[in-house]
Amino acid sequence: MEDHTATGVVARPAPALRSYVGSYVGFDLRGFPTGVHCGPPGRVLTAVISLSGPLEMAAGVDDGSPVTRFDSVAGGLMRRSVAIHHDGRQQGVLVSLTPLGARAVYGMPAAALADRLVPLDELLGALGAELVERLRTATTWAGRFAALDELFLRAVGRTGGGDRVPRTGPEVAEAWRRLVAARGRVQVGAVAAGLGWSRRHLTERFRDEVGLSPKTFARVLRFEHAHDLASAHDPLPWAGVATVSGYADQAHLVRDWREFTGRSPTAWRRGEVLLGGG
Repeated sequence: MEDHTATGVVARPAPALRSYVGSYVGFDLRGFPTGVHCGPPGRVLTAVISLSGPLEMAAGVDDGSPVTRFDSVAGGLMRRSVAIHHDGRQQGVLVSLTPLGARAVYGMPAAALADRLVPLDELLGALGAELVERLRTATTWAGRFAALDELFLRAVGRTGGGDRVPRTGPEVAEAWRRLVAARGRVQVGAVAAGLGWSRRHLTERFRDEVGLSPKTFARVLRFEHAHDLASAHDPLPWAGVATVSGYADQAHLVRDWREFTGRSPTAWRRGEVLLGGG
């Protein structure tokens, strides 16, 4: 039996941040085999602050993407998995931001970060450096989450917060919400019609703000659902994962899985040592 431990602590941000920040997750993983973790694409932008050594990451898995070291890192919406190299131990905090959160916290549209990994202090400046220091000196998860609230509220105040966020446009925000609610299983044309827009206009506006087209984002959402099912403690067979997450058949799931992770589903499961369950 493998001698490893995985601790995860989830918290909601302060109410004033919840339109922009979805969650905080503190994680402490120890005793796992050395390997490369696939950080899958999904509905949110992520920021990770390491509480131990530097994060070694690449914006692609098994594709020759260069590995970069980060003390803290922010990423946009991605069209492929991020490779996270590890020695069997990782400790840090994962922050999930909505696309609205990019303007509110970073002062830029989510599209500016699409398919990119950027040092957090490059976006937040001195606040980013202070955030890393505060999180590393705190001795409890509650203390770290309180520091995140304080510093993100300062970042929102600095960017203008509510004054800047409406530039996203309520239609784009609503399109994002509808796609997320349907887990990608909705026709883009139907979403556009519901907003009183043409499909082309929605595609252009959505891509300009979010960084992905609504069709690609819908595919990411469907894959995200499949990935959640496949990562469960007692996962469904692959054919069941395909059916429940809305794929026409298992072959379609396999094609998307290769595109989004760089690996077949079976190779992914064989190589993903940080999966829970033991």
